[in-house]
Amino acid sequence: MEIALELDKRYTFADYLTWMDDKMRELLNGFIKMMSPAPTASHQKVNIRLAYEMIRIIKKHKGKCEVFHAPFDVRLPKNGEKDDDKIDTVVQPDLCVICDPSKIDERGCLGAPDLIVEVQSAATAKYDLNDKFNIYEAAGVKEYWVVFPYEKSIVKFVLQADGKYDKGTKFDTGTIPVGIFEDESIDLKEVF
Repeated sequence: MEIALELDKRYTFADYLTWMDDKMRELLNGFIKMMSPAPTASHQKVNIRLAYEMIRIIKKHKGKCEVFHAPFDVRLPKNGEKDDDKIDTVVQPDLCVICDPSKIDERGCLGAPDLIVEVQSAATAKYDLNDKFNIYEAAGVKEYWVVFPYEKSIVKFVLQADGKYDKGTKFDTGTIPVGIFEDESIDLKEVF
């Protein structure tokens, strides 16, 4: 069934829950952002390899962190607002790591994950590097990784004490440190 939604109208998570169709969408500050069709094989390979590496690190440390991949709703409330009709930002990152179990419920994550990964495609590059960058920074996501599968590189942004991301560091050889886990890194050969 086709649902008629206005792209220039503001919505909340309460509205989002009523959309019972097969369309993939996110809400950014109340506005609908239609998601791309199924990702490419390269996108999926990189995403699953990163998930595996994160899970390996968590198991090694017997940690309480959890790894989730899209589609998985991450609700990013503003000003501590937790009511469905007040939350206007719902994203589906390619991958996220959540270390606070109280943020996880049956509908996804309520609050900022500790680490978010977005794997780039031609259709999502501007969106991930601008809109989502600003939303993740404002929400307090500690680490934001943007993966470029065809360049075989990752740009890692780390949230600073002032609540802003650093300028980003590009990793295309060697290892990438996983800042949310002390003294841990991922070998990029395992990812690409």
